[in-house]
Amino acid sequence: MHPAGGGAALGIGKASVRDAEVKGRRVLVRADLNVPLEDGKVADDTRIGASLPTLELLLEGGASVVLVSHLGRPKDRDPKLSMAPVAARLDELLDAEVKLAPAVVGDEVRSLAEKLEPGQVLLLENSRYEPGETGDDPELADALASLADLYVNDAFGAAHRAHASTHGVARRLPSCAGLLLEREVSELTKVRDHPEPPLVTVLGGAKVTDKIGVIERFLDRADEILIGGAMCFSFFKAEGRDTGDSLLDDASVEAAREVLPRAKRAKARLHLPEDLVLGRELSVNTEVQELNGVDVPEGWMGLDIGSNTAAKYGKLVAGGGTVLWNGPMGAFELAPFAFGTRAVAEAVAHASGHTVVGGGDSAAAMAEFGLADRVDWLSTGGGASLELLEGAELPGVEALNDA
Repeated sequence: MHPAGGGAALGIGKASVRDAEVKGRRVLVRADLNVPLEDGKVADDTRIGASLPTLELLLEGGASVVLVSHLGRPKDRDPKLSMAPVAARLDELLDAEVKLAPAVVGDEVRSLAEKLEPGQVLLLENSRYEPGETGDDPELADALASLADLYVNDAFGAAHRAHASTHGVARRLPSCAGLLLEREVSELTKVRDHPEPPLVTVLGGAKVTDKIGVIERFLDRADEILIGGAMCFSFFKAEGRDTGDSLLDDASVEAAREVLPRAKRAKARLHLPEDLVLGRELSVNTEVQELNGVDVPEGWMGLDIGSNTAAKYGKLVAGGGTVLWNGPMGAFELAPFAFGTRAVAEAVAHASGHTVVGGGDSAAAMAEFGLADRVDWLSTGGGASLELLEGAELPGVEALNDA
């Protein structure tokens, strides 16, 4: 289902693909098809599925589509990171013929694009096969722009990068936001700027430095900030507590040390775990113990929040008018340390408020626990989500035509 209203109605201030005249036009679509591969096949097609509404809208409107995306971080033209498996999966999912181009740009690619009929799709090779992609090379942007009449950016997960396929080409063609990018920006901006109170923000993951911008922005916007994951040990270390062998880095400890005094004066209440689950090492077979407290003994690692903390966090999430969750509560990929993340995931899934889950590990956790369809918005963007939430301007959005 396509969300109602154009880009302006969704509050992003950019032209929307739903308002574009596309019949008989060739449209260059930047999608985020950076999917995991296994044995030469797509192992998880979530990102491909997220791109389908925009592609279907264009194809049903009588356009032909030239599709471009990166895949991994190839060195030169690594054949293991070819878009061939993606093309095969797209061909299965779309009611349209999908061809794979032999390269990203060049005479042969341009010839294939010019021969496209309405309803056909040409998927270009991995955009990072071109060394000029990540440097926003003008010549590469020119070459990409020559393939189409209209540019649509639907790759929210790459919108925080000023690359040739996300930024430069948007300056060279009439450009607009795809359905996914439009909804992502709308949902995350609403949480950041106009949340339904009370706003409960749950932040986890490994490093405070990864989330410091979000923490600082939300200290005076959120009502509750709940900290979990390995990042809590940077706060504990900054408080002078024992952290044992728990994951730490100096930069995150220093960032936590700067946040703590600000948190005491802020609107939001900053919550740290009250109990923990410990392991001897990061392994599914390690010795495990529950700690009623947070001072971690030598020889142990904190690998999950404890049951009391999980229950407390669950109650706070249940009372949220808006709930934002970004980052797991522990090493949820290992069964002995999955309880806290599962408890938060279930609390978010059952919350009556508006729920938004950030990309990356949080989205993976919701999927693993079978709860992905129980939240109001599940973001596809990791770094892009964080940068937008902390107030940064995303180059891939900024470059699009205004509404």
